[in-house]
Amino acid sequence: MATETKVKLRPLADRVLVKRSKHEERTTGGIILPDTAREKQELGEVIAVGPGKLDKDGKRMEIPVKIGDKVMWDKFAGNEVKIEDEDDFVIVKADDIIATLE
Repeated sequence: MATETKVKLRPLADRVLVKRSKHEERTTGGIILPDTAREKQELGEVIAVGPGKLDKDGKRMEIPVKIGDKVMWDKFAGNEVKIEDEDDFVIVKADDIIATLE
């Protein structure tokens, strides 16, 4: 089931809006890590999906993920989006999604 969010953002073409998963703020030894020292995970939940790219015949190509899917994407892919007080979001191309999590 998709997470409720106030974001009114619709990706275009073959892009996917993903809400980045929360990650642990402490190490196993109990040390609290500041934001600058933490490596952001490339894991999240699909919030919105674009309509798909057009092929050479003008037909829409289906995107292999749907709203609510848990996905992983390439480390350097996508654009981070920060909207007001909402959580971290990333817009990635469907081709940059490398796996879905069950």
